[in-house]
Amino acid sequence: MATSSGPERGGVVREEILDRIRTALADGPPTVPIPRDYDRSLLPGANVGDLFAERVSDYRAAVHRASPDGLSALISSVLGDRGIRRLVVPAGIPEPWLAASAIERMGDDPALSVDDLDGSDGVITGCAVAIAETGTIVLDAGAGQGRRALSLLPDYHLCIVALEQVVGTVAEALERLDPRRPLTWISGPSATSDIELERVEGVHGPRVLDVVLVDPSAPLTGR
Repeated sequence: MATSSGPERGGVVREEILDRIRTALADGPPTVPIPRDYDRSLLPGANVGDLFAERVSDYRAAVHRASPDGLSALISSVLGDRGIRRLVVPAGIPEPWLAASAIERMGDDPALSVDDLDGSDGVITGCAVAIAETGTIVLDAGAGQGRRALSLLPDYHLCIVALEQVVGTVAEALERLDPRRPLTWISGPSATSDIELERVEGVHGPRVLDVVLVDPSAPLTGR
């Protein structure tokens, strides 16, 4: 008698497991409504831009503010201060952002290798949404963000956040995000602690994070 093998057999096993789970759940308790009457936004009048900048700074990230007209000059200044010469630039980054920067741009089409990403000085991205309450930036691989590896392998990350992308709470952020997209949630530079609670940075992502908040009310010179 013939038997299936390889991927075909794997598919059969998977269906068997799922059938057992469905059977086990069939006799489970009825679905209970989950209350959603908790606070889903900040108090009226809260300044989400200021709170976001404060919380991001708490994570040991550097926060800069720039007006739209001063953004290119500020980016150039920040990259110069960091000594960045070779920068990964995902597709969709607006050309004016880097107009004032004399750096080598590394595109990701065709896809850069792990060695290329590791050998770069850093990456610049936009974001999908930012959360004031937690100081979190969320990337969803959209235009100007690139694939997830671009923001995980380089040792430096420069993220540009428009004020209108900042929301108050996680609940508000989830309303703007598509759960089917690859979401990367960033709260400061990558860091962890060993068994002796010694902080180690750069284990799971960039050691250094600069965030530029693009705010129409910011002075032209930024910083």
